[in-house]
Amino acid sequence: MKLTLAMSAFTAAAVLTTGIVLADDVDADRSHPKAFVKDSAITTKIKSKLAAEHITSLGHIHVDTDADGVVWLSGSARSQSDVNKAESIARDTDGVKGVKSTIKVNPDL
Repeated sequence: MKLTLAMSAFTAAAVLTTGIVLADDVDADRSHPKAFVKDSAITTKIKSKLAAEHITSLGHIHVDTDADGVVWLSGSARSQSDVNKAESIARDTDGVKGVKSTIKVNPDL
């Protein structure tokens, strides 16, 4: 019984410690919690605008925002005009400082 309790405590400590280390690595560029919230808000605004367009291929576009307000678009779109639309939506969103895109055109979507 004591061995089981000790192993459980050790496992829980290892999982919690690993989670803390990973969280620090992922958000290393976020110097303050407000920056992370701001970045998430920009990403959410762009995703909402893309969804509102009702263009099916826009659902295959991934959005991320870094700590400097630069939006990173990746994934696939059905046409170059869909790529241009996604980039335009991102560029016209409040708080966006720049847009980087690696969206590929895939007509089979």
